[in-house]
Parts: sequence; structure tokens; C-alpha cells
Amino acid sequence: MKICRLIPLWLSAALWTLPVWAADIGRPAAAPVEPVGTASLLQVLLALILVLALIGGMAWLMRRMGGMTQVGGGVVRVLGGVPVGQRERVVLIQVGAKQLLLGVAPGRVQTLHVLDEPISVNTAAGSGESFAERLSTALKKSGRS
Repeated sequence: MKICRLIPLWLSAALWTLPVWAADIGRPAAAPVEPVGTASLLQVLLALILVLALIGGMAWLMRRMGGMTQVGGGVVRVLGGVPVGQRERVVLIQVGAKQLLLGVAPGRVQTLHVLDEPISVNTAAGSGESFAERLSTALKKSGRS
């Protein structure tokens, strides 16, 4: 961009702010600003810590609850899941009366198995058996390993 084109822009900006400069010439100097007190700094710090603690608490709660997998009375329910890698999971879902075993990876969901006999989640959960053990038992019954 040529300098000649910038001169009118600079000149108009200088003329636009001229009344502000003129008003400041006759004013007495402003009183010095008081430094921020320790009490107000402590108050701001405590408020910041509270907000960060609330954010951390909500993140922990969402992780514990599984990210709110069942929102409403939908037909699809997530019954359980097992991580099999750093970003991969095996998930058991129920759609109506059928139970599906899905492999979930970033950008991909694949059906691994359709269970012939649904796994009873309530009875297995009460016996202390983990999801991985229930899944292994169900797959052995169906003849897969």
C-alpha cells in the first residue's frame, strides 16, 4: 500500500480525536490510583479457586456418570462397556429386546456380535460380577471366545 493513500486516513484520525486532546489540556492531573489491597486480591483468588473447583467437580461427576448416556426414555440403552485400548471400547447396548456388542473407536462403530440370549444386567450386578466377566460368560455360551 502506498504512503500517499495512508496520509488522508492518518489526518482524518488525528482531526477526529482533536477535541479529546483539547479537553485534556486544561484539566488538572488525575489523582493517583490506589494500589489493589490484599483483601480484594484474596477475595478474587478465592472466587477463582471456587469456580475452578466447581468446573473440576462437574467434570468428575460427568465422567463418573458415564457422560449421561441415557437421556430420557429412549429405546437404546447402554448396559456396560470395557476399554480395550487407549481410545477403543467394547460396549453392550440393548435395542428393544436385542442386545448388541459394539466396538467403538474414534470415527468408527462396528457391530461385533448380536447376543442370542440377553445378558441379565440386574442379577449379575447384584452378584458382584463385572461387565467383562458377564461378557466372557455370554460369549462362551454362544460358542465364541
